[in-house]
Amino acid sequence: MTTVDVVLPCLDEALALPWVLSRMPSWARPVVVDNGSVDGSPDVARDHGATVVVAAQRGYGAACHAGLLAATADLVAFMDADASLDPSELPRLLEAQLAGADLVVGRRLPLGRGAWPWHLRVANRVVAHRLGRRTGLRLKDIGPMRLGRTVDLLALGVEDRRSGYPLEVLVRAAEAGWTVAEVGVTYRPRSGRSKVTGTPLGVVRAVRDMSRVLAQ
Repeated sequence: MTTVDVVLPCLDEALALPWVLSRMPSWARPVVVDNGSVDGSPDVARDHGATVVVAAQRGYGAACHAGLLAATADLVAFMDADASLDPSELPRLLEAQLAGADLVVGRRLPLGRGAWPWHLRVANRVVAHRLGRRTGLRLKDIGPMRLGRTVDLLALGVEDRRSGYPLEVLVRAAEAGWTVAEVGVTYRPRSGRSKVTGTPLGVVRAVRDMSRVLAQ
């Protein structure tokens, strides 16, 4: 059976982690990357069988990169640790990768009210459109659930360490000529408030980070 390391960037997700980690496929090895939690998230992660990595540099991209560096399996997946995404749907991404895709992105399909606020959906659609104009990739979502080969992702040399990280991965993958596939995954209301887009300032920072990536 193929083994996949699953990188979970984490900042104060102690309440969500038990549900997330309990739903990992048998072939998945969760790697929780703590990015400065003060709610005991690392202990919760260890208690539920996850490997814990500390990312001293704050930022979503910094946590993702630290997890990528820590991955030892041939394949690595990324997903949020806030219970908005269900690890039991990772087989959909793995199937697409084994079928020939270099990178698989989970297209978020909102489940229930409050799962994906309208203003964030609009912003995502705009960024995806700009990505298509820049690279030719026709994606409906630049979502955080991904799966690809570990060495290839490292070789992309992604530099963003903030909110622009997921977008830069796609830009560099397109420039490298990768086949990028998109599969649907359910998207639930997250546990707690988003550290990236849960405040007006967070939204502004995320837009600024992504705009900088597209301007390169």
